This record gives sequence, structure tokens and C-alpha cells, in this order.
Amino acid sequence: MNPDEIFRQQAKTREQRFLNLMNQEFNFPPKIAQAILTEAQECLLGQPSNLKPDQMRVVLLTRAAPHGRALQQTPTQEVTWTINAGKEDQEVEEEQGAVALRQTRIQRLLGEAVEQGAVATQEDLAQALHVSVRTIKRDCAALQIQGIYLPTRGHLCGIGRGQTHKVQIVRRWLLGETYDQVAFNTRHSLTCIKRYIQTFTRVLQLHQKAFTLGEISLALQVGVPLVKEYLAIYQQYDTPFCRQRLSEQIARLNGTPAAPKRGPL
Repeated sequence: MNPDEIFRQQAKTREQRFLNLMNQEFNFPPKIAQAILTEAQECLLGQPSNLKPDQMRVVLLTRAAPHGRALQQTPTQEVTWTINAGKEDQEVEEEQGAVALRQTRIQRLLGEAVEQGAVATQEDLAQALHVSVRTIKRDCAALQIQGIYLPTRGHLCGIGRGQTHKVQIVRRWLLGETYDQVAFNTRHSLTCIKRYIQTFTRVLQLHQKAFTLGEISLALQVGVPLVKEYLAIYQQYDTPFCRQRLSEQIARLNGTPAAPKRGPL
């Protein structure tokens, strides 16, 4: 196919038809027409090539969206949700059952929404997990009895960002819970819990080496908001007991003996 034939074929695409319509019918200059096309494609189609298996894109309200407005007038944000985390989800289901698996996914989806600048409702969760809103309400109530904070649209109203499930897991571990206790209390797999705690420890190590927030985020492949949360919880629980827990964890990661315990624990 020669260059002229290729050009004629490209001129017959849906994209070019849209550009011609914007230019001829609405009198938009070519650059503006192209910008409108690009924005429309991102809003309507997203970028599916970036999705991993068992992920989906959803449109949620932004975290800062005011209450009381009609949905059509409320700012939204497209986020990526991990519906199935593979081995980690399988581990939860095998050890704790189907209900615990769903509760794990509720926490993960809410956390991913907040980390990406959005917030989900119970209706959003029900639609993504293919269950009724009543089921989601029942699961949320059970998790809250366990002391787990759920950053849903209603709970975030007037109380700030709140802690994501990752930070809540780290906090429980810092305060003395074993991996098994954290798994039971938060409905998460041991593999997942160990990964969160290892990442938390790595964040602190890089911070102590004077890495910037951006450098830590890039090195560990985690978002800057999560890095900030991990550093904040470390400052909040900077006690002899917690420092000892961290010392032992760093020693395990580095394969070196832990520092001796000092004072009563």
C-alpha cells in the first residue's frame, strides 16, 4: 500500500470522522478538535492496555467532592480497582472462607480509591463485587466491630482522609499483634500482611538515608500518599516497644542479628 492509499485509509477512521465533525459542524480549530477527541477517548475508553489481569476501571466521586450536589454536578475521578489479587485472595478464601475474602476485597477497593484521589460508596462496592448493597452493609458492620476503619464516602465526610487498610494493618503489627492475629482481625492473608510490613520497613530505611518522598515512591513502586502515611504512623508510634519491633524486622530483612532489647516491653 503506497503512502497515498495509507493516507486515504486513515481518513476513513472513526477518529478522523469525529475530527471532521468538530471542525466542519462546530467550527473548532484542528488542535482543539484533537484535544476534545483525546479527552473523550480517555473518559470513555480509558487505557485498558495498562490494566493487569482481574483489574477494572471505575468512575468514582473525588475525595474532595462536596455533599448535597446532584451527581451530574459532582466531580469524578477514574480509578483502577483490583478485584482479584490472585494468590493473596486465594489464601484468604482457603484459610478464612468466602465471607472473609469479600471483606478483604472491600478494604482493598476502598484503599485503592482513596490512594487515587477518589472515594467509593457502598453501592459502588456492591456493583464491583456483584453482590447486594445489603451484603456490603453487613460486611462493613462486621469489619467495624473488629475496629477496622472503612474510608467510604459517608465516613470520610467531615473527618479527613482516614487511614487506608495498609496503614491500619501496620499499626496493629506495630502495637504488638502477631501476623496470625492481624490476619484474623483484618481478614487479610499472611502473604499480604508480610508484604505491607516489609514495604513499611523499607520506607523507613530509605527515609533515614535522606531519600525524598518521590525517590522512596519510585524505588518501592508505591504512591507518595502511602509513603506519607507510613512515615506519619511511624512518628505517631515512636515508642521503645515499636522501635524494638522495627529493629527486629529490619534485622530479619537484612539477615543480621537484632539489637538487644532495652527496658521493659
